[in-house]
Formats: sequence, structure tokens, C-alpha cells
Amino acid sequence: MRKLIFILTLLVGHAVSAQQLFDEKALIDNLKYLSSDALQGRKPESKGSEQARKYIKEQFTRLKVLPLGESYDLPFEFTSRSGTKVNGINLAGWIKGTSKSGKYIVISAHYDHVGVHEEKIYNGTDDNASGTCALIALAEYYQKNKPEHDLIIAAFDAEEMGLQGAKAFVKNPPVAIDKIVANINMDMVARADANELVACGTFLYPQLKPFIEKVTAPEKVKIVFGHDDAEKDKGSDYWVFSSDHGPFHSAKIPFIYFGVADHKDYHQPTDDFENVNPETYKSCVRLIALASRELDKGLN
Repeated sequence: MRKLIFILTLLVGHAVSAQQLFDEKALIDNLKYLSSDALQGRKPESKGSEQARKYIKEQFTRLKVLPLGESYDLPFEFTSRSGTKVNGINLAGWIKGTSKSGKYIVISAHYDHVGVHEEKIYNGTDDNASGTCALIALAEYYQKNKPEHDLIIAAFDAEEMGLQGAKAFVKNPPVAIDKIVANINMDMVARADANELVACGTFLYPQLKPFIEKVTAPEKVKIVFGHDDAEKDKGSDYWVFSSDHGPFHSAKIPFIYFGVADHKDYHQPTDDFENVNPETYKSCVRLIALASRELDKGLN
């Protein structure tokens, strides 16, 4: 009997709690791997980038996220600032909606970072392994809680080289551009050191704000609004074109960008897994999942 109780305890301990929106242990394990030294900073065209893609596609497959075509890969080419040709690869899958199928919400995060400089690995744990792992968690959430809209789950490449993956996606989308009703972008969502997760975009798209304001959760972290008023937010405080939501905004597609304030490890070789508070990160991803759900329900 004791042996049976022990086995049952192990099984329960490894199951996802009924109160969890997604597998929180997997969220942290994914973050640890995608921001490990083994991936060498995930620079486009590198071996580490290839390893990251392989891992993300394994998670999509495990979660039964459907490819939009024959595979998850959406390759593209661009010219870097130095004038060289670079081959990038976006990853995209979809989850079929229910009552609003045929209209798409793109949930996105970039998986690339800046690689290795002067023999130092820039692991980019917050920027943006955190958003990529949140993307996987949201895919899991929506497979268990079917969305009303069709969802495109997009992991963009080459954000650090000028939002190139998002630009390529918007220029040549896998579905009709007029069927995309919103973009929810995640970039740096782990280090909410001030216990604030910013939802940027509601100044430009005020119709989205009431949906996010509906989110109530017993979280230490809270959602705040801002960084989207060009008259008030100057320079680096203006986040409208700071990540992959920018090309969607340029295409007049409403967006919400979830992110945290810059910290001392931003774009430094110290942006490492060890500097993330796992409970804060989980809280941020839970809030994004709940906010995305309200947006899915509220948007036509």
C-alpha cells in the first residue's frame, strides 16, 4: 500500500495542476534550455539558431500546433546593415478557432538574439527566450481552451537585425492580410523587476484596452499601460516600433505588445537564466494568457 501511495504521489507531482493555465515547470525548463550556452546566443544563420528552431518545432509538434503549409518554416532573405545577404527562418503554426474561424490573431515572439561577441555569449534569456517560451505556453493553453479566432503562433527570426522576420511575415503573410485582426507580441516578459508588465498599444488602439482591463488575477505582477504616446514618450520610452509588433502597426493591424522595462542586463552577456525570478516570470505569462483570452473573446 505504501508503494502504491508513493507511485500515485509521483504521478500527481508530475501532472499539470488543474489550476495551472499551462505546464509551469515546462515553461521554466524551456527557458533554461533556449537561453543556455549551448545555443550560442541564437544569432540568425548560426548552429545555435538551428538548434533553437528544432526545439521550438518539437514543442509545436508535441502540442499538435498545425503547420500553415507543408512545414512550420517560413524562410526569407534580407540585406543586413553591412550589406550582406542573410537567410532567416520564421516559424509559424496555427490553432483553429471556433465561432470566429477565418479571422486571425497573430501571437508572436522573436527567438533570435545577438550571438557571441568578443568570446562572450549573449544568451538573451529575457530578450527573448522569455517571449518564445511564453509563446509555447500560450499554444498549450489554447489547445486546452480552444480560441474563438484562428490563432497563428509565430516565432520570428532576425528581430535583432531590424525586425526582419516580422517585416517579411507582414509583407508575405501565410493568410490574407485583411483577415488578421490583431497582433499580440511578447518581447522581454521575464524580468518584471518592478512587478509591472507593460501592455503597449492601447493609446493607439483604445478599443483594445477594456479587454485587458478585465483581467483580474491574484498576481504579484500587475499590467500597466504606456510607452505608446509619441507626444509623451520620447526616444527609447516610445516602444511602438521597438519590436516585432512595429510592422503590424505599420500595416494598420492593431497590436498589444507585452514587455518589461529595460534592465541592467539588457543586451549584455549577463542576460542569463540565473537572473530570472521564476515565480515572477510565471506570473507574467499567466497574465498574458488571460489578457489574450479577453482579446480573443472581445474582438470581432
